Amino acid sequence: MTTTDSRSAAEGESDSVPARSARKIRPLLLRLHFYAGVFVAPFLFVAALTGLLYTLAPQLDQLVHGDVLTVERVGESASPLDEQIAAARAADPEGALASVITPPGPEDTTRIVLSVPELGEKQRTVFVDPYSAEARGELTTWFGSTPLATWLDDLHRNLHLGETGRLYSEAAASWLWVIVAGGLVLWIGRSRGQRAASLRGVALPDRPARGVRRTRSFHAATGTWLALGLLFLSATGLTWSQSAGERFGRVLDAAQGRAPELDTTLPEASVPTDEGGDEHAGHAGHTSDRAATEPDPADFAAALEVARQAGLGGTVDITPPAAPASGWTVARNDNIWPVHYDRVAVDVAGGEVTDRTRWAEHPLLAKLSKLGVQGHMGVLFGIVNQIVLAVIAVGLMSVIFWGYRMWWQRRLTRASRTARVGKAPARGTWRGLPMPALLLGGPAVVALGWALPVLGVTLLAFLIVDAAVGAARRQRS
Repeated sequence: MTTTDSRSAAEGESDSVPARSARKIRPLLLRLHFYAGVFVAPFLFVAALTGLLYTLAPQLDQLVHGDVLTVERVGESASPLDEQIAAARAADPEGALASVITPPGPEDTTRIVLSVPELGEKQRTVFVDPYSAEARGELTTWFGSTPLATWLDDLHRNLHLGETGRLYSEAAASWLWVIVAGGLVLWIGRSRGQRAASLRGVALPDRPARGVRRTRSFHAATGTWLALGLLFLSATGLTWSQSAGERFGRVLDAAQGRAPELDTTLPEASVPTDEGGDEHAGHAGHTSDRAATEPDPADFAAALEVARQAGLGGTVDITPPAAPASGWTVARNDNIWPVHYDRVAVDVAGGEVTDRTRWAEHPLLAKLSKLGVQGHMGVLFGIVNQIVLAVIAVGLMSVIFWGYRMWWQRRLTRASRTARVGKAPARGTWRGLPMPALLLGGPAVVALGWALPVLGVTLLAFLIVDAAVGAARRQRS
């Protein structure tokens, strides 16, 4: 991915109307790539650095929270689930039982998740040794993430600046694919006077070269190797961004690409009533009396047993009913390939499954979205996924360094005139594009700006500022 061409008209500004030619597309891409790299690269560098830290979260978790995440000794058989829940409630009687997550591996602890009002959207999780039924500790968690992983996730998503900070990551994701695609076109289609546009010339740096040519070859060749991974991170990052994510949600709705909903409504005969003497009546209610509202730990065990008989293996998340007329939800969450995301609704009183959603039956868009998120987070393929993301992050930071180094190397160094950095490619090249390209490109850019609002707004802002600077220079001259 290259920021400039040494033979281009990068040494000055041009406001004259050029002759229309398809060859003017390259100078336009050059200018777009240059300015996107200069202004967006700092966002990309921060995103790569924070993403690298988040990629290491599983290993860092073991260093910081390993005493509660894992057991001291793997036993031969696990204690009954209701005993584990009772141990957790004895260790922390506050809040209400929200869910129970079974251990993903033999060395892991059971997670008893408590809903505590003062924590807001976060929860308090008690970690219990499944073999000895002893509480090993508790942490404030966020959707299952430890405090360390949550901190790193917030750092990557919004720099701990809340919703406003999410604009940084969305800007990085919105412009990343533009920079990558433009850089590939510039590098592969460079002029015949440079290295031959062969596979070797594209994929390997020009080591015998010197100066800016050598830097450019490392910048571009490395970017070529990273291109597929960077495009993947851009696309998956945008799916849960603030503005573009909302647009993506509309696409999923229009294409019926959402994951199927689980119907937890109980059959009429199984709905508990206060008058019928059902021993589970009131367990799912929400009153100030904890004894009346707390789900029976035995019901968690019963729901788990029904789900296991229905074929849900591995780690599962057991959630009590949200209303008296609802059943329990047991969801399998095996995020490592091959993934398993089946869910069942369980009627504990009747000991049967009332509804089920299968991962195999999810729409294609729902599957791609889910798998993309897991891959972006570095969990889909385990340690291999983490290594690949780490290589991409380090590679992107290197590409950015070489890009700024090129900018500095291309500065004027004449005795009569010097500059701190190289000049930008000449403006006004868009006026030399063929008319069909303008007629088709204009609406395409508008549509792209709607789909990716942050990209559209920042591009419009650049065009306004660039036009104002050009008008001011023409007036001075």
